[in-house]
Amino acid sequence: MKPLLSLLSPAGAGARLNVLIFHRVLAQPDPLFPDEVDAARFDEILGWVKSWFNVLPLDEAARRLADGSLPARAAVLTFDDGYADNHDIALPLLRRHGLPCSFFVATGFLDGGRMWNDTLIESIRRSALPTLDLRGLQDGRGDDLGQHVLGDTAHRRAAIAALIGRVKYLPPEPRLACVNAIATRAEVAPPDDLMMSGAQVRALRAAGMQIGAHTVSHPILATLQPQQAADEIARSRDVLQALLGEKVGLFAYPNGKPGSDYLPDVHPGIVRELGFDAAVSTRWAAARRGDDIFQIPRFTPWDRSRLKFGLRLLRNLAH
Repeated sequence: MKPLLSLLSPAGAGARLNVLIFHRVLAQPDPLFPDEVDAARFDEILGWVKSWFNVLPLDEAARRLADGSLPARAAVLTFDDGYADNHDIALPLLRRHGLPCSFFVATGFLDGGRMWNDTLIESIRRSALPTLDLRGLQDGRGDDLGQHVLGDTAHRRAAIAALIGRVKYLPPEPRLACVNAIATRAEVAPPDDLMMSGAQVRALRAAGMQIGAHTVSHPILATLQPQQAADEIARSRDVLQALLGEKVGLFAYPNGKPGSDYLPDVHPGIVRELGFDAAVSTRWAAARRGDDIFQIPRFTPWDRSRLKFGLRLLRNLAH
């Protein structure tokens, strides 16, 4: 694999940068989300990545991408959102492999907060009701959310997928009100320990990891006025700088798809004007010299075998 990776991503001006994205590392596999990364799988992935790539901190990789000095097979590891398992499970594995990583934190959920999607997920996971009646609640298009059978894991998985897609693009406050109403209808009190504390964020930094901003409330920036978006981005940076006592120069766009989640002709300019050094999206690609360092793409294969995982990375580099 290494010779092929070196061919597609040589050192210097012709280099390409693979940036991998993760969100959670679960202690054990989750029947509701069988494709979510668990500790054993993350440990395996880190072993592959370490054997194939030269893994760099994101700030260094962005600088070297811009000036054409990347090493061959350059890669970066990143996490989005700020889940507590990033500290509790991912960090020990990263340290054992000796790999750097950047963690993008949505600051509004620190110290007992909860992301809107987790309110929805945990409401459906924990509900004892055979059917969840959401008639009278509306999605982003104004359509009724209807009724959802919760009979088994497959039904619950289907309900989660359907509802997340319909609620995601509501404005932040109506979205929060909607998922809280779903929790009430499900007769569930969702957990408040899913996200990191400020102390855990500091511990990540103390362990040599990088911390980046990810807005306060994880909104879809494309749905906000430019000043609202700038405020979300700046306030998350300011909270983290106060927490860490240092500059926070990295940013990740929530959800991160160009055009639907952020506007390439608007939000990278805002991030640049706010004094950030680089930003990452979730567009599938590998970055090359000359690309906008405020829209660095990210891609992580979902394959479980070493060969297929590596081949998909090769295809991403060749794209």
